[in-house]
Amino acid sequence: MITGRKLLFGIGIGIVGLFVGLHAVSADGHPGSRGRDYYESRGKIVWEVPTERPWIALTFDDGPDPARTPQILELLQKYEAKATFFVLGNKVSQYPELTKREAAEGHEISNHTFSHIYYRSGVDEDKYLLDILHAQDMILQVTGHIPRLFRPPGGYYNDAVVDAADRSGLQTILWSWHQDTRDWSGSSAAMIAGKVLDNARNGDIVLFHDHTDRRAHTIEALGQILPELAKRGFKFVTVSELLGQSKLDSMQRNFSTQDELITEGSHD
Repeated sequence: MITGRKLLFGIGIGIVGLFVGLHAVSADGHPGSRGRDYYESRGKIVWEVPTERPWIALTFDDGPDPARTPQILELLQKYEAKATFFVLGNKVSQYPELTKREAAEGHEISNHTFSHIYYRSGVDEDKYLLDILHAQDMILQVTGHIPRLFRPPGGYYNDAVVDAADRSGLQTILWSWHQDTRDWSGSSAAMIAGKVLDNARNGDIVLFHDHTDRRAHTIEALGQILPELAKRGFKFVTVSELLGQSKLDSMQRNFSTQDELITEGSHD
């Protein structure tokens, strides 16, 4: 019997052989580097989701973390907020029960590679792809669900990164440029909260971390951010919910336009 795990790896190994020949390269032989407009206009990378609804997506990278993630989950539960956790496969392996808790409480579990591998010049493309697939496999084993979203570590992106995500069945997600909290850098709780609250817009994707190598003030900041945004009427949703609502809004606009054309035509 072929299990979901074996099937996932079978597909992964099969596409590795095709990977190098299929991605775009620049003149010097390195993966082509293009700007935001190119990828965003083609739906290859999402930075934020235009919507008239007061919805916002909080995202957390690099966990789960046994000290910080439970505190974040408690705060999210207190304010009935859903979030998206871009987890590392090696951390999921270390803390499976914490990952299960994230999923059980209605949060979205997404792929952030297995070992936090950065895609920089000289990185082996096959290794990068397999690291993504390894994370997919680990998350599937622990949660029973295959992630649909991917965030490249460090926010590094180019054709090779996007193609690796595509071939893994993943949509690449970054974050709103005005919502990079830089909580990993040791910023104070006031600075983190101010960054989010002063710039909050409908459809934002906010970048936090539930694991950092240095002391972070993310939890204290969330204690200020969550009640204030809730007071302003924002709803905290997963990235997939944000994407799904955007599609529904677009369909409704198209239907409204069609209705107007039909009405105008009936008067001719």
